[in-house]
Amino acid sequence: MPMTRDEMIALFQIGVAAADPEAAVRASLKATPLPAHDRLFIAAFGKAACAMTRAALSVLPAPERALVVTNYENATSLDGAKVLAAGHPVPDDNGLRAGEAMMSLLADAKAGDRVLVLVSGGGSALLPAPVDGVSLEQKAAVSRLLLGAGLDIVAMNAVRQHLSRLKGGGLLRHAAPAPVTALILSDVIGDDLRAIASGPTVAPILPRTEVVEMLKARGLWDELPDAAQTALGHPEDAAQAQSADNRLIGSNRKSLDAMAAAMPDARILSDALTGDVEQAAQMVVASVKRRVPLALCGGETTVQLRGTGRGGRNQELALRVANALDGHGGWRFLSAGTDGRDGPTDAAGAIVDGETCARIRAAGGDVAALLANNDSHEALRLSGDLLITGGTGTNVADLQILSVSGL
Repeated sequence: MPMTRDEMIALFQIGVAAADPEAAVRASLKATPLPAHDRLFIAAFGKAACAMTRAALSVLPAPERALVVTNYENATSLDGAKVLAAGHPVPDDNGLRAGEAMMSLLADAKAGDRVLVLVSGGGSALLPAPVDGVSLEQKAAVSRLLLGAGLDIVAMNAVRQHLSRLKGGGLLRHAAPAPVTALILSDVIGDDLRAIASGPTVAPILPRTEVVEMLKARGLWDELPDAAQTALGHPEDAAQAQSADNRLIGSNRKSLDAMAAAMPDARILSDALTGDVEQAAQMVVASVKRRVPLALCGGETTVQLRGTGRGGRNQELALRVANALDGHGGWRFLSAGTDGRDGPTDAAGAIVDGETCARIRAAGGDVAALLANNDSHEALRLSGDLLITGGTGTNVADLQILSVSGL
């Protein structure tokens, strides 16, 4: 028999625990203490911002100021820090105000001070800080356009960096002349620091000219708001930002390794399950047909939005696997986000099996129509296969578990 649903959830939680932001921050600061400084400023943002700040406050002297910006689900009060909640994945007015507050904090730091930046996934949307001439609504429209077009996180952030005052090294310019140390929890496959939270403490992914070329090649340029086109058409910034002490303290691969260590028979099938969910589903289905007993994957797929339904990349991936293997027994598949949220839904993902589609039909659902409408959340609600964990306080992209006993 394949793993039970509860066994899969337990293994998934091992992966989540391996990305514990508090443990990662404490370990980094213990191994490499911050250089001597006058005053300490803490700037934290992302889905793991509260947990990362809690750890920093527990091991460092009291900061002059500490500002934390996170998503609504993960927001919690912290002694010694101001916590602001904002929208994700689409920026909102609270995010705009948080961006202004963050720039105000950075402006207070002087040459003898130290700015400790705590970065985790989701930080890009949580701190919109649009450039002059671009409104929050226009920047949000760009985010929705890029999401709907199925761009991966690196391509999306390459665009968003040039529409923000904080991304693509912008934070460093606001913190100057104070030196910056950044502890970074990666939600990007391959751990490109320029792409994590749109790289606030590193150089941009692409120059503006190449971003424009990419958007034109994908047929998206003419769909951008005029103000965004104007901003992307500006000359490159002449001044070079100072460099930061950037430290990668957690990643998807570390979570995969922890899961594999807990299950010696497991095989890491892919540590870069990326691209469109249709292709990703085909790889999972092929593994089932090859009867790979226990396979683990990590990554972050993309979804082409063609309908008006609700869902997320993990839910749609799981539903596509279930549809392709409809009626075949002896397998079970989990796909979920380590942050506990998949798209604009309350689910982290789903756990499906060979009877998932039958349960959807029995509840009155049409699997093909639901898939065509990108309504994976409704389909998996009908089958009872949603995985709802609540916010986890961390974010290192997605994890998948495939268990097969035979067909």
